[in-house]
Amino acid sequence: MEYTTLGDTGMDVSRICLGCMSFGTGREWMLDPEEGSELVERAIELGINFFDTANVYSTGESEEILGDVLAEYDRDEQVVATKVFGEMADAPNRQGLSRKAIEQELADSLDRLGMDTVDLYQIHRWDYDTPIETTLRALDDAVRRGQVRHLGASSMWAHQFQEALRVAEREGLEQFSTMQNHYNAVYREEEREMAPLCERENVGLIPWSPLARGVAARPHEEAGSTTRGETDEYLAGMPYLQGGGEEINERIQELAADRGVSMAQISLAWLLHQDAVDAPIVGITSVEHLEDAAEAVDLDLSDSDLEYLEEPYEPLPVAGHE
Repeated sequence: MEYTTLGDTGMDVSRICLGCMSFGTGREWMLDPEEGSELVERAIELGINFFDTANVYSTGESEEILGDVLAEYDRDEQVVATKVFGEMADAPNRQGLSRKAIEQELADSLDRLGMDTVDLYQIHRWDYDTPIETTLRALDDAVRRGQVRHLGASSMWAHQFQEALRVAEREGLEQFSTMQNHYNAVYREEEREMAPLCERENVGLIPWSPLARGVAARPHEEAGSTTRGETDEYLAGMPYLQGGGEEINERIQELAADRGVSMAQISLAWLLHQDAVDAPIVGITSVEHLEDAAEAVDLDLSDSDLEYLEEPYEPLPVAGHE
């Protein structure tokens, strides 16, 4: 496994981050505690030390499963990220980025994780109902209390992220160190504004859906052939196969066949060759796919390979901010 510095945090993280959205009982394709534990344990054996979850993943079950496994290992070596924003209950003050919601949800997340401090605390989306200064002050206080080490954000418009960075700078508040955005070989709209902004500000990119919900990991005609593909209501709304998506998928197939590797490895290698990217967050439901992803770190693509994969791309509707 290779390691890199995460944004401006100084923390060393594996080039592959294990995404834990699949842990829990929220969907039929998700993993029970035993299966989730097996995946985390194998990740650690492979040298992966970076784990991403969220309070809304199976309404806290994901955090509980991850925390229970990591309690058996040296906590000092692991980097754990979780998120806040999504609705945790059909009740007032159980979602969003108000001070009350942040303080309550952070306390609950730490309890489920079994940790006093989380390494990276991320706002899951932009809150249109709460002034960003209010959110930043609540997050800054959490850092000062020692409950959070570093702050991150997730999918939003670049002008919103720029505003958040400038408000934090103006008010002397803790800055966001990472951006978890929607970015993969068949969805590259983030290259227009967000990726350049993050490079300029030394904010680390940790993309979600690096395999485009499986579309970049198997032939496009088989995109809905898995249990997740058949039941994932979000996949149908993604523009992955619009524009040049089908041709990019076919070129991924071609390169994978030429190299004797999987399509997933080619797609992950493409992301790992992007200068702005620190560590893709790979959501995986099997040990075999986890090992496959770890091996992608060692896969080298030439400049001509990268150009070949990128050439068919056409502008797509922005997706993933909601």
